[in-house]
Amino acid sequence: MEILKKNKEFQRVYRRGVSAGDDVLVLFLLPNRTGKVRFGFSVSKRVGKAVVRNRVRRILREICRLNESWFPGGHDVVIIARSAARELGFRELAEHVRKLAARAARKTGARG
Repeated sequence: MEILKKNKEFQRVYRRGVSAGDDVLVLFLLPNRTGKVRFGFSVSKRVGKAVVRNRVRRILREICRLNESWFPGGHDVVIIARSAARELGFRELAEHVRKLAARAARKTGARG
């Protein structure tokens, strides 16, 4: 699993990508040239203090690692956590990620 780290990469996905969101998460999807799925995670200070933000980020990273098949190959995926994400556990967050990945993939016409 590859991770997006540079601000430039995140900005490209935000500008050109397709988004799907709900009250817990926002997911952006953009085709890339690598042929691999690359993930980026954004958890703002609105979600909570550092311990809470890192917990949410770790959970999201693990969900994506275990379920890479939910995402179409050759795409960059950025997941933004909203403040409601801090209240949810692994299974609930996984369900939100699955639904948003399917919705965003439908918008791009890509298959997951």
